[in-house]
Amino acid sequence: METTTKHTVHLTKDEFLNKVANYETNPQKWEYLGDKPCLIDFYADWCGPCKAIAPVLEELALEYKDEIYIYKIDTEAEQELAGTFGITSIPTLLFCPVGDDPQMARGALPKGTLKQAIEEILIKKEKEQPDTAGTPEQ
Repeated sequence: METTTKHTVHLTKDEFLNKVANYETNPQKWEYLGDKPCLIDFYADWCGPCKAIAPVLEELALEYKDEIYIYKIDTEAEQELAGTFGITSIPTLLFCPVGDDPQMARGALPKGTLKQAIEEILIKKEKEQPDTAGTPEQ
């Protein structure tokens, strides 16, 4: 019996339409509905690489819990949703920043690569640059 707390959230099509993007009412334009960025994992229970990446996504969901959502969509149960996004291989990850277009990545990416994508695409952390805001001009 599993006793660990899940930090990722499984979505159905209806939940996706309400939390991520309602492509039925707005089919021509992507409009992310969330209050913070999200990463969506399109997966299947029988998929080996999907199983391998699942614990990494749980760790990242906990690590970034105040900054992003990590959603999971079972492509077997939600075939229409997977088809809408042209999911042909799994795992496929959809990075959805607030106010910008989503980006897609295929395959079980290493944790370091996922962290870099989360920080650069979703929470838009700048690479180490000195903070010049508030310094007086001379």
